[in-house]
Amino acid sequence: MEDRPGKLVVISGPSGVGKTTLLRRLLADLPTLMPSVSATTRPPRAGECDGIDYHFIPLDEFERRRAVGEFLECCQVYGRQHWYGTLVAEVAPRLAAGKWVVLEIDVEGTLSILARYPQAITIFVEPAHPDQLLERLKARGTESPDAMARRLEVARRELHEAHRYKHRVVNENVELALAEIERVLAAEGFHHTAVSHAPSPTR
Repeated sequence: MEDRPGKLVVISGPSGVGKTTLLRRLLADLPTLMPSVSATTRPPRAGECDGIDYHFIPLDEFERRRAVGEFLECCQVYGRQHWYGTLVAEVAPRLAAGKWVVLEIDVEGTLSILARYPQAITIFVEPAHPDQLLERLKARGTESPDAMARRLEVARRELHEAHRYKHRVVNENVELALAEIERVLAAEGFHHTAVSHAPSPTR
C-alpha cells in the first residue's frame, strides 16, 4: 500500500462535448490512472462487456444496494427509467491503496461526490461555442429529435453549473484539451512518464 492516499478526479461536461473521447485518450496516456466503472440498470448494448463498460445490475438489486449505501452517487439520466451510479467499491479501496481514480459523471453526481470527497479534483469540459454541441449530436445520428432536445436542455443547465468545478477545459481541439487536462493533473501532483498523443485503439 502507498504511503499516501490517492486522489479522486471527476470529469464532467455536456452531451456532445467529447469528454468520453478525451477520457479514453487520457487513460491510454496515463495507464496508472484508474477508471471507475459505473453501474447501470439498463441492458448491455451490442459489444459491451459487464465489468468493463458498465456493471450491469438489475433494478431490484440496484435499489437494494442504493438503500444500504453502496453508491457514492446515483441518478436517473435524462428522465429515462434506467439508473446510473458510482459504487463505493470502485473508488474507496483504490484511493486507500494510493491510486488516482477518475470518474466521468454529470454535475449532479459531482455535487454528491464533493459532499463526501471535498478535495476531489473536478474538471469541466466545455465547448468553444454551445452550437458545437448540437452539431456533434446531429453527427452521431443516434438521437431522435425529442432525445436531442432533452440532451440540449440538460447541457444548458450543466453549462450554468461549470463554475462549481475547480478546473475548466475548452474542447475545441482534442489534442490541446487532452494536453490541458494532463497539465491540470500534473499540477495537482500526478506524476507520469511523458508519452506521445497517438490515437488510442477503440474497444
